[in-house]
Formats: sequence, C-alpha cells, structure tokens
Amino acid sequence: MRYASTLVLSVVGIVAAAVAASAQYIYEFPMLQAEQAAGRKIFNDHCAACHTQKTFAPSLQGVVGRQAGSLAGFPYSDALKNSGLAWTEDNLRKWIADNTHTVPNTRMPHVSITDPAEQIYLLAYLKSLKGSKAH
Repeated sequence: MRYASTLVLSVVGIVAAAVAASAQYIYEFPMLQAEQAAGRKIFNDHCAACHTQKTFAPSLQGVVGRQAGSLAGFPYSDALKNSGLAWTEDNLRKWIADNTHTVPNTRMPHVSITDPAEQIYLLAYLKSLKGSKAH
C-alpha cells in the first residue's frame, strides 16, 4: 500500500510538472504573429489579386493611419478622394465589412469580410505592412 501511494504521488508530481511546463509555452505564445499569419492568409485569399498589382489597386503598405484616396499615382474614385476618411482601425473594419456602404460610388469591388475574427487578423496583417516593401 505504501508503494502504491508513493507511485501515485510520483505520477501526480510528474503530471503537475508537465502541466506547469506546457503552461509556460501557452503563456508565451506569440499571439500577434499568429494573428498576422492568419491575416496574411485572408489577404491572399481576398485582397492580393488586386492589391499586389499596382495597376488594379493601391499598395496597402502603410495604409493604417493614411488618409483615404491619398496615395500618389493611383486613380481613386472622386467619392473616396472626397470622403475625408482616414484609415483608422475602425474605418478599415467598416470598409472591409462593406466598402460600398462605407463610401458609396467607390470603384473597389465589394469584399465583405464580416467575420469579426477575420477582420482582427486582417487588420493585424495590414498594421504589419507599415515598414515593409510588401503589398
């Protein structure tokens, strides 16, 4: 009986140590990097076809915080140029969900990413483009 209780305590101790060790990795998980990776996938699935071709859509490098319709060298619609919109996270979220409602008469085809999680991921990716040469 004494051997069995010692064995049980040893197993419990090993399990507790394993749980504590795994909790360390969960706590240190790079959430922002995971969100950016998910956002890159969403970007590639919904946005890259146009936003990687400079003739179809403007670059999204540095888009967060930029004034809408202000990137030189791209023929924006008058509606977007005159919207007075700045690309804050909130305005980007509205645009991503329903751009034709956000700025009527825009030239951009409706994307309609309405899932809040996908919007968070896409915004995390767009924010990462501020200093890179990415699209």
